[in-house]
Amino acid sequence: MTEKINIEIVYGLPHQQSLLALMVDDGCTIESAIETSDILSMHDEIDLAQNKVGVWNKSKKLSQILREGDRIEIYRPLIADPKAVRKQRAEKAKAEGRADRVTGGRPDPQRASTDKKADE
Repeated sequence: MTEKINIEIVYGLPHQQSLLALMVDDGCTIESAIETSDILSMHDEIDLAQNKVGVWNKSKKLSQILREGDRIEIYRPLIADPKAVRKQRAEKAKAEGRADRVTGGRPDPQRASTDKKADE
């Protein structure tokens, strides 16, 4: 008889989170654990060919062998590029005067006063 290990599978949406605790055979892969669980029937949008997976916030392949206490996380695709969003936020801050136009950091009041004197 094969030994069993305890694992968890999690998937989160903005309005709903699913956490399943399972006992699987020792030597089980991430893919087989996900398929054994009911998470695919609970969330039709999960496609293992598209969605990335990880264990404890570290990206892993579906063929990864699980260990006792592992938590499999099924990741949703990003809806926006984080770099592009950050750039837009920085441009908006510069336009509103909340960021220095040259450095992008917080405005330096001393530098602003010397810039005004230089313009005069």
